[in-house]
Amino acid sequence: MGNQTEVEQFILLGLTNNLELQNILFVMFLLLYLAILIGNGAIVIVILAEPHLHSPMYFFLGNLSCFDIFLSTVTVPKTLAGLLSEMQTISFNGCIVQLFFFHFLGSSEGILLGLMAYDRYVAICNPLHYTIIMRKEVCVQMVAVAWSTGFFHALMHAVVTACLSFCGPNHIEHFFCDIKPLLKLACGSTKLNLMLLSIVTSCVAMGPFIIIVLSYLYIIIFLLFKAQRKRGWQKAFSTCGSHLTVVALLYVPVLFNYMLPTVGTSLERDMIITVLYSTVTPVLNPLIYTLRNQEIKMAITKILRRKSFRFW
Repeated sequence: MGNQTEVEQFILLGLTNNLELQNILFVMFLLLYLAILIGNGAIVIVILAEPHLHSPMYFFLGNLSCFDIFLSTVTVPKTLAGLLSEMQTISFNGCIVQLFFFHFLGSSEGILLGLMAYDRYVAICNPLHYTIIMRKEVCVQMVAVAWSTGFFHALMHAVVTACLSFCGPNHIEHFFCDIKPLLKLACGSTKLNLMLLSIVTSCVAMGPFIIIVLSYLYIIIFLLFKAQRKRGWQKAFSTCGSHLTVVALLYVPVLFNYMLPTVGTSLERDMIITVLYSTVTPVLNPLIYTLRNQEIKMAITKILRRKSFRFW
């Protein structure tokens, strides 16, 4: 990945310069990160441990929890280190790697949410053919598409950003290496970068979003006008409600942050939005799914009882 930059490292300015506030933020981010690891890790363990949860819906949910763990790990540990030091530096290559993994995992998670919406559409609107349509190999291929699409999307941004010339100030007005703060420091033209950020990122984000909207429109129409049994309505709306809440928590901030990718927008606003979908949302996802999903709650209770029985 060749580049002709004179800058060998960047200085991350972080969230604040206030030392007292830095200590408070360190505790908050540490607790949030631990909650992410424990909550999402518990979901992955429960899904792997309980055979009756080896279904497409929980396969996708397990991948979502993995994405949340990895995505937060890309930014939070470095942020915690920065909050404990007076000056947080990151090498040029390290910055590009962090940018790559953040967009790789973020875009893959957005695509996965679209696949989860399609899974709910098939399960509710076409239950007789569900096991045929959503068989194991198909689910694996769908998740592989999500991972690979996110990989190439992030690789594109990493390459075009690394090829820019950085010859001036090296202070990044953010708590991690993201595209927009880096473009602000570039010496040359960033038109190609902004165009790719606007067009390609919008397509990667809006494609799954359109699938989600269409899937739930069909689900609502089916439940209201075509469903014969109304006893399954509550379960269907509960499952769909959990998924829609997660979609809103991820897509609303992302669309605000990247749909209008101008370099001159408020970086403070961008940082707040980034904190929401990189740290707060991964904490809320396991809570949303466990509180609204009886099967996961029962599986967690079963495992805890089994462990406590062995202990005593």
